[in-house]
Amino acid sequence: MSETENEKRRLAAVIRLGILDTPPEERFERLTRIARQHYRVKVALFSVLDLDRQWFKSRQGLEGTETPRSIAFCDHAIRQDHVFIVENASQDPRFRNNPLVLDDPNIRFYAGVPVREPSGFKIGTLCIIDDRPRQFSEKDLDVLRMLASIVEEELERSYIESDKSKYVPVSQLNRAIHSAQNVFLTSDNESSAFSQMLNDLLTLTGSQFGLIGEVLHKSNGTPFLKVGAITNIAWNAETQALYQGLERRGMVFDRLDNILGLPMVSGEIVISNDLSQDPRRGGLPAGHPVIKTYIGIPVFSGKAHLGMIGLANRPEGYTQKLADELAPLSQTLGHLIERKRLYAEKGTHKKDLELAANYDALTGLPNRQRLTELFEQELYEAGQRHGRVSVCFIDLDGFKSINDEHGHAVGDAVLKSVAAKLQATVRNHDIVARLGGDEFVAILRDVGDERVYARLLDAIRQPINFQHHVLQVSGSMGVTVFPDDDADSDLLLRHADQAMYAAKETGKNCYKVFDLRSHSSRKERVRVLEQMDTALREQQMELYYQPKICFQHHCVNGFEALIRWNHPSEGVLSPAHFLEHIEYTEYARTLGNFVIREAVKQLVEFSKRDLPYTVSINLSPCHFLSQEFENDLSSALEDCPNELRARLILEILETTAMDDTEAALRNLKACREQGVDISLDDFGTGYSSLDYFRRLPAQEIKIDRSFVMDMLVDTDDSMIVSAIVSLSKSFNRRLVAEGIESAEVESKLIELGCDLGQGFFYSKPLPLPEALRWAENFRWENRLTA
Repeated sequence: MSETENEKRRLAAVIRLGILDTPPEERFERLTRIARQHYRVKVALFSVLDLDRQWFKSRQGLEGTETPRSIAFCDHAIRQDHVFIVENASQDPRFRNNPLVLDDPNIRFYAGVPVREPSGFKIGTLCIIDDRPRQFSEKDLDVLRMLASIVEEELERSYIESDKSKYVPVSQLNRAIHSAQNVFLTSDNESSAFSQMLNDLLTLTGSQFGLIGEVLHKSNGTPFLKVGAITNIAWNAETQALYQGLERRGMVFDRLDNILGLPMVSGEIVISNDLSQDPRRGGLPAGHPVIKTYIGIPVFSGKAHLGMIGLANRPEGYTQKLADELAPLSQTLGHLIERKRLYAEKGTHKKDLELAANYDALTGLPNRQRLTELFEQELYEAGQRHGRVSVCFIDLDGFKSINDEHGHAVGDAVLKSVAAKLQATVRNHDIVARLGGDEFVAILRDVGDERVYARLLDAIRQPINFQHHVLQVSGSMGVTVFPDDDADSDLLLRHADQAMYAAKETGKNCYKVFDLRSHSSRKERVRVLEQMDTALREQQMELYYQPKICFQHHCVNGFEALIRWNHPSEGVLSPAHFLEHIEYTEYARTLGNFVIREAVKQLVEFSKRDLPYTVSINLSPCHFLSQEFENDLSSALEDCPNELRARLILEILETTAMDDTEAALRNLKACREQGVDISLDDFGTGYSSLDYFRRLPAQEIKIDRSFVMDMLVDTDDSMIVSAIVSLSKSFNRRLVAEGIESAEVESKLIELGCDLGQGFFYSKPLPLPEALRWAENFRWENRLTA
């Protein structure tokens, strides 16, 4: 597709979206306000690029509503697939003579993230602008990226709700796209996938005939159409012979001198609403039913012309508008054809590997012998370039039961599918091998982000369709990293294997990174579990209380209740000594219920003594996400009056809420229905999106102590705390800072607008009687000398 044609379609998408010259909307205004406040810049914009202008749907810090497109920085940004950054426009040859640089708003710094509309075209940007040079890395602009993704979600939601399409309802189009993706990505039957899409196209447009084909090329470069699906016209003896002859020929059309071949040559949409009078007609074989109206739509992926859609005999004819509305579906087809070709190439390569003695006959992956050679070479090259090598040892969870229930043929299909998924997930220079049975190894070069490991497990978890079965397995993975783990290839594999067993013990379907200390940790886990029954029976567990201070009213607002183990021989043990060892065991629930009931009991006691304090408690991730949690909470609250329940605050880790979104949202909703408050603990340490943050029904956000403690000396931590405060205020969340250890940190948090604080600056966690005495004697004016 030419640049001109692509821009025409982009502009059509802008018009189709229907937001040009519309009034400001709070859903976008809020996001640009957050961007401006977070980055402390002069201007933040959500801009839309029209034919010859840049128009601002939302603007903060700028008077005008539009600028000529010819001088728009955003016009450069939409040509990128990543954040476009200009650190100093006055020194950039592209912009130093730009009127927006020489005059108001005197742009020096610019950063813009492309914003896409629902069908994938980049319609504009979310950008920040300042009148002084700035230096930002891509990582520094993660918040801007997340805000841009929310803009895109808002555009999609409003587009689907408004649905101004003339011919094809958006909801039906989306269903067709999802159906096509599902069939292409879950089935090896290419013909079935093409037929599904053709049937949807005929239904969407009301056409009588149609075809979908892939554009291939002869040895001399001439294009031809390999038909993937065509309307069956075998209605009588004559047309049946015609149709069967086409199938015998290989479903190929190679005539380029008629209306059917024209899109393959020109790459442009061809429409004819009176084919009998069209000079481009011809090419239909004798006996073919009459074609009255026709549209030919070329299919692209990027600039590559990969296929063609032909539709015929729509009673009311065809229009460019209809083609524009079908663009998302034709683009999807282009991506799927490209993906199919990539998989075909991989399949050919895989067959070649199966012929070699060094590769596993079932999966085509390197076997143990070949892995050793490749692995040692990787270690040598890593030493030469001072790089890193990640060794991932993977064992499938639940594979034996599949073999036992369905037989070895199905088991082999699962192994082949897992092998293919792993290969498709890693990069070309990475290595995936099968050691035998259901054990795999991935050797990854220079991994900079541990989410890469999670993606391997995500790939394994995807359902597998085989014959009449839909099967699912997961994987437990151990990881060790050279040269942090400075060992030879054999020992590295053994260490990764040991880490894999640690993942199995944790609960499977996860990964663990090898640590030499893990040997002693596993022994400690066994020791803790052996003592836990006695500890619970003899009531060795106790809650300690750390006060939380209200900055506005200068008083004790409540307490965070923290578990302690009064060990008979080792003294008072903090949670770090035992909680991780009981996670994913029966004791996690038992101890969790003890904590909830103790907190409720103290709230009732506070009420009897006219003490207005709240009590916050920490929840075990596995207990909170379990199916029993809702009943456990309800049982604990049975004797707690409704008016007291809001004083109970359940703290869950940000990462816990992300582990199982469905279970988390279900149990959070149950908490709110029973009247208790929710606090999102250690906020800022996970990877949740702003949209996810917005959906969580949490009333309180706790800034992780790691950011609070260093915020005065670490500018990154200071920016993170400021960003969390801004987000919390924007979404009306109560904000608590933990880890306060100095008056200077307290003062800064109050200045930023934090609501509550806790930390050793006030008091360490204390047994309940001591905590209550401390709270009774607390005076704001005396805290600096306490």
